[in-house]
Amino acid sequence: MTLKDIIAQSIRDNNGAIGFDAFMDFALYTPALGYYRRGETIFGEKGDFITAPETSDLFGYCLAKQCSAIIKGSGYILEFGAGTGILAAQILFELARLDSLPEKYYILELSGQLQQKQKDTISRVLPELIERVEWLSELPSDFSGVVIANEVLDAMPAKRVRFRRGEFFELAVTVEEGSFQWQIQNKTFNSPLTPLPSVRVEGYTTEVNQRALAWVDSLYQAMRDGVVLLIDYGMARSDYHHEQRTEGTLRCYQQHKASDNPFENIGKQDMTTSVNFSDVAEQALGSGFKIAGYCTQAMFLISLGIDEYLLAETDEDRRITLAQQVKQLVLPSAMGESFKVLALTKKLSVKLKGFTEQDLAHKL
Repeated sequence: MTLKDIIAQSIRDNNGAIGFDAFMDFALYTPALGYYRRGETIFGEKGDFITAPETSDLFGYCLAKQCSAIIKGSGYILEFGAGTGILAAQILFELARLDSLPEKYYILELSGQLQQKQKDTISRVLPELIERVEWLSELPSDFSGVVIANEVLDAMPAKRVRFRRGEFFELAVTVEEGSFQWQIQNKTFNSPLTPLPSVRVEGYTTEVNQRALAWVDSLYQAMRDGVVLLIDYGMARSDYHHEQRTEGTLRCYQQHKASDNPFENIGKQDMTTSVNFSDVAEQALGSGFKIAGYCTQAMFLISLGIDEYLLAETDEDRRITLAQQVKQLVLPSAMGESFKVLALTKKLSVKLKGFTEQDLAHKL
C-alpha cells in the first residue's frame, strides 16, 4: 500500500474524516513511508530545509557553553530528534575543549535510518567520544541534566481549527474521489489547555498543538531535575493569534520551496506548524516547571558570545565565512528573530547566561 492508500483506509476505518494531527502523523511518521521515516536526505542544502546546526558550528558551540555552565563537567545531556547528529557533534566537540564533557550524551531517536546517520556523523568527527553517546527509544526515567530540543515541537502533529458562525470548529481531513480535502467538523472545538483566538473573523484558521503540550508534561514526569532548552520557530500567543494571521502557520517544505498544501507530495515534503510558546509555557508551569528565560535566537547566541568565536579566528578567509554564518543565525531577516529559545527548569535554581541580553518571559 502507498502512504496515500494507508491514510485513505484510516479515514474509511474511522467512518469519516480524521483530525489533521492524525493526517500529519501518517505523513511524517509512518514507518518506511513517512517523511521522517524514509531514510532519504532531508537536512541541509541537498535536502528540503536547513536547520541552525547545518548553518554553522557556532550554533552548537554556543549551546555547549550554556550546557557547560549547567552540568559543570558531570551529569547528562539528552537531545531529542538529533537530525544528522551534527548538533551533538558540535556540542561534544566544544564541551571537550572546555573540559566539561557529560557522563553521557543521550539521543532519543525513533528513526533507525537517522540513528545510523547520527552514529556515522559522530564517529567520523569525534571517534574518541562515540562511547559517551547512547541512543534511546523512549524517555528515560529520573533524568538529571540538560534536555535539548532543537526544531522538535514544530514537527509534532497539530490540530487545525477554523472560526465559523461564531464558534471554532476542528478542520479535519477526508477523502473524496481519491483526493484529500478539508472538512469542517460539526462539533464545536474545545481545548481547555489552549486558549483559542479572540479574533472573530469568519474563516479565521489556526493550529492547536495538544501533542506538544502532552510531551512537555511527560518530560516533566521523566525528569528528576535539570534544564530544558526548547529552540524553534514560533511566537507568543499575541502574535500567534494576530488578526492578520488568518490562515494559521502550517507550512510544507520540499527542496527548499514552501507550500501551504499538505495534500500534495505526501511523505515527500516536510510539514510544520509554528510553536505557540505561550501555550508551551503555560503547560510547563502547570506541570511544575519554572520558566528560566525566553528570548530570540539572536539574543541567546549573542549572550553566549557568538561574536567571540568570530573575533578569535585568525584566518581571514575563515573569518569571512564565519561572519556570513553568524548573519544567518542572528539577523532578523534570517533566523535571528523568527526562532526563539524557551528555557524550563525543574528543582534547579540557575541563572542562564543565554538570557543575559534579553528575557521576554513576561510577554508569554
